[in-house]
Amino acid sequence: MIAKIRVRGKMTGSVYVVAGAQVLRAVRRRAIFGHMKILMVCLGNICRSPIAQGILEHKIARHSLPWTVDSAGTGAWHSGEPPDPRSIEVAARFGLDISSQRARQVRSVDFDEFDLILAMDSSNLRDLKKMAVNPEEEAKIHMILNLVQPGSNRGVPDPYWDNDGFVKVYHMLNEACDKLIELRK
Repeated sequence: MIAKIRVRGKMTGSVYVVAGAQVLRAVRRRAIFGHMKILMVCLGNICRSPIAQGILEHKIARHSLPWTVDSAGTGAWHSGEPPDPRSIEVAARFGLDISSQRARQVRSVDFDEFDLILAMDSSNLRDLKKMAVNPEEEAKIHMILNLVQPGSNRGVPDPYWDNDGFVKVYHMLNEACDKLIELRK
């Protein structure tokens, strides 16, 4: 559950805090009762979210979890395209093959199909919140790095314009995915 912060009695529209205990309960409830579906979301679905999907798929397989992960973008510019070659190269460097993934845009049905929707940055979070049609859908949306530093609302930087940023992004997402796996215990 994400709670809006009250400032002098008014709801702030741009500041969100992950209520860590509620995310933990949701993950544990799904871990106990069965399959959990997670959607990783960035802007174009060619850099950050495909890496996050690949990392989490690897960890799901390693831990034999009944979870499914997918990725999407808030924009449709790259729909049908494979991940950025630099994302593919960095993932391969760490033993992951993400080359068969194809970019797609977030759809309204994703809010019904997925239990947890993890945004890479505040812009993605804001766009996803606008798409949610009720409090239940909105409660599924969280900043991925809040898994590592609850309430920090830090974003994963978009490495598209920075060739050297892809390895840093991999490490940030790997740490967040480790935390997600730990939450199920």
